[in-house]
Amino acid sequence: MQKFIVIITKENLNLLENPKLECFILSENLSSHFKNTFASKAKNLGKLVLGLSTSDCLAYHLDGIIIDLSHSEHIAADYKAATKDIKGKFIGAITRNRRHESMLVSECEPDFIIFKAWQDGVNKTKELTDWYDEMFLIQSALLLMEDIDFRNFKTDFVILEDVHLKAA
Repeated sequence: MQKFIVIITKENLNLLENPKLECFILSENLSSHFKNTFASKAKNLGKLVLGLSTSDCLAYHLDGIIIDLSHSEHIAADYKAATKDIKGKFIGAITRNRRHESMLVSECEPDFIIFKAWQDGVNKTKELTDWYDEMFLIQSALLLMEDIDFRNFKTDFVILEDVHLKAA
């Protein structure tokens, strides 16, 4: 069964109380005070918190980051640059929804690779995640860009925004 990673877009500490939610991503638009408080409370509850930048990861003592490599022309170099200051942290890497790019991202050895999913092209994304699941040991996640049925995807995680938590 897939686990959920929730992107926090609005300041809401109550999400930490949901036993189904074990990992969160803090949006960059949140206040510093909230990020610090959320990260501290999550740590006390044994839950993971990821950021979208190295600076947030270091400033708030987060457990890791999400790196967007979906527009990168130099995947290995960009990955190395983004992760050089955060050794020992969890790293999720967003890739283009193509086999070749997902292989290049996987060669960087993130903890998990992230595929974006839209309603338009959902079947191709499903084929890609099925292929990836058969070929690679690195865990995968599905980042929902729209409201789609994710249950039949062969991914370890589903990433959704806090405003879409009805799906969880």
